[in-house]
Amino acid sequence: MTLTSAGDEMAEGTTPAGVLSGVDLTEYAAVNGLALPDEVGRALAAGDVVDAAPDPYTSGRWSLRAGSKVGAVALSVPGAREPFTVRVAPKVPIARLFFLLGYSLDPAGGWRDGEVGVNEYDGLMPALAHAVERQIDRALRQGLLQGYRSVEESSLVFRGRIREAEQIRRRFGATLPVEVAYDEFTTDIAENRVLRTAVERLLRLPGVPRDVRRRLLHQRARLADVTPVVRGQELPGWRPTRLNSRYHHALRLAEVCLRGASAEHSPGGLRIDGFLFDMNQLFEDFVTVALREAVRGGGRTSRLQDSHHLDEASAIRMRPDFVLYGADGIPCAVVDAKYKAERRGGYPDADLYQMLAYCTALGLREGHLVYAKGNAPHVSHHVRHAGILIHQHALDLDQDPAGLLADIGRVARRMYTA
Repeated sequence: MTLTSAGDEMAEGTTPAGVLSGVDLTEYAAVNGLALPDEVGRALAAGDVVDAAPDPYTSGRWSLRAGSKVGAVALSVPGAREPFTVRVAPKVPIARLFFLLGYSLDPAGGWRDGEVGVNEYDGLMPALAHAVERQIDRALRQGLLQGYRSVEESSLVFRGRIREAEQIRRRFGATLPVEVAYDEFTTDIAENRVLRTAVERLLRLPGVPRDVRRRLLHQRARLADVTPVVRGQELPGWRPTRLNSRYHHALRLAEVCLRGASAEHSPGGLRIDGFLFDMNQLFEDFVTVALREAVRGGGRTSRLQDSHHLDEASAIRMRPDFVLYGADGIPCAVVDAKYKAERRGGYPDADLYQMLAYCTALGLREGHLVYAKGNAPHVSHHVRHAGILIHQHALDLDQDPAGLLADIGRVARRMYTA
């Protein structure tokens, strides 16, 4: 069975018995009249993976529309032979998406095209699994990192120090076992636990190619003595140091993989398991981090998502994506990033009203809106009777990293001349 979305994207996948087993969408595209089990349709309608609505005229038919979230999720229906998979592909090339992600995580080390070879894979999930596995492999080439871990346990052998309060509370004067605390030099440390947990997570996700899965199993064997984080627990904290520098890329990407697993829950007997990127958040992170790097130095500082108030009573809070402050601590530029493409009628007017409010509250004469794509690289609007100029910048994401960062540099230069 083959379906065509509103954006001429092909959606396919059936079991031998003719039962639809999956659908492929593109970001913001839709497919109508899709035959789905009611449990699957209701789960999608209640979740945040895609917008789902039943056909008002035909029972058992559903309409699906993707939003800004891209990735893949698998819905396991009780009694079904295989899960129903929803895959949402980004509009930007996979390699470009990974550049945006890598730069947002680490501007100094964000990878360029070809560094992790994601062009070898067509879909987002295969590319993500491949990228994580390659980074983990690089991190572990010199062996597993070791460090000290604090341990508290009951032991028949004394080591470290006695936890006196616990000994009295639990043992009531008995000499053995002893409640002890000590530092153990081990590979079972936070950094390795994050990597092991990411490997386990990827092995459960839909759409991981066989060759990547085989390499992930190899990485799991290398991390066999490391304890994975139990589902529902917080990831262990780690901090970048000189000693764990070879782990940095792998850890940051592994955390993205683990924190993007938000589409995992079990409503009733139905299980949903997958990974999603929010392109809105990814674009905002890239723009603000890139601008911060572009304006670094010169006595000015920048803050992301800094809290301000619109009114004198401080009752109406606002959080611009990026605020640049002068050496005196007074705001001198404000930027908001919008993952939108300009349509024939222009950008939404609401964005201009929002920026006008930012400029008014911060006492600025100019404000900057940065979009994902536009009909022109730059346009500006003078607000009547306000003396405020609002700039609208358009970034073409479908270009090489050097060109994209050059466009960010042009936005930064306009901010400086404001």
